[in-house]
Amino acid sequence: MTQTFVDTIPMLPFGMLNAFLVVQGRRAMLVDTGLPNAAPKVEKALHARGLDWSDLALTVLTHAHIDHAGSAVAVRRLSSAPLLAHAEDIPLCQGQAPVLRPSGPFGRLFQKTGAIQQKFDYFSPDRIIQGADMDLSDYGFSARVLHTPGHTAGSVSVLLEDGRVIAGDLAASGILLGGIALRDRPKSPPFEEDIAGVIASLEHLLARGCRQFFLGHGGPLPAQAIAHHVTNLRKSTVRARAA
Repeated sequence: MTQTFVDTIPMLPFGMLNAFLVVQGRRAMLVDTGLPNAAPKVEKALHARGLDWSDLALTVLTHAHIDHAGSAVAVRRLSSAPLLAHAEDIPLCQGQAPVLRPSGPFGRLFQKTGAIQQKFDYFSPDRIIQGADMDLSDYGFSARVLHTPGHTAGSVSVLLEDGRVIAGDLAASGILLGGIALRDRPKSPPFEEDIAGVIASLEHLLARGCRQFFLGHGGPLPAQAIAHHVTNLRKSTVRARAA
C-alpha cells in the first residue's frame, strides 16, 4: 500500500491558518488554497516533496471563504488541476457575501474588521459534489470527500482510509482566530452558519471512525478532543434555548 502523507502548509504563522498537501506516490492533492497570493507557499510545499505544479492532480476546497479559497484561481492556473467544491458553496465561489454568525466575542470583533468579506478572484468549480460522498480513487487517492455542512452550507471534509480527516473549519483550536497557543484545546472558529449542522457533521465524522482531525485554524486534534468539543457545543445549545 502506498503511504499517504499529509503536510500542513502554514498560510499564516503559528497555525493561525492552514492548508494541506496530501501526497500519495508522485501525485498530490491540495486541500484549501489559503488567502490571495498564497500560491508560492503551495509551490514551496510541493518542492519539499520533490514535486512540481504538474504533479498536483486535484484541489479540494473545504469551503469558499476567502482564507480557504483566496488563491484557488491562481493555483488552478499554475497547475491545471481541477477545483472541487460542493454545490451548496457555489454562490460563495462566485462572490456571494458569506453568512457570518459569530460564535463568540472574538468573532464579533473580527467581523467588524471586514477581513472575511474582502473580495478575491471568484470562480466556478471544475468538479461539483452534488451529494454527501465522493470517492477520489479516480484522481489516484485512497480518500473520500464528505459533505459536512455547518460552518457553511457546502463545507466538506477529506477522509483518508486510515481515519485521518481534513475537516476545514468544523472546529478550531488555540486562541483568537486559532493556533498561536493552547492548540490542544478545541473551540469553535470565529463564525458558524449553523451550529446544529456543525454538531451533526462532527458526530458523523466520529461515527465514521475519524481518529485525527486536521483543521484550518490550529490543530491537529485527536478524536477524543473533538468528542469533548461536541459535548460542549450541545451544552451551550441547550443553555441558549433556555435563556
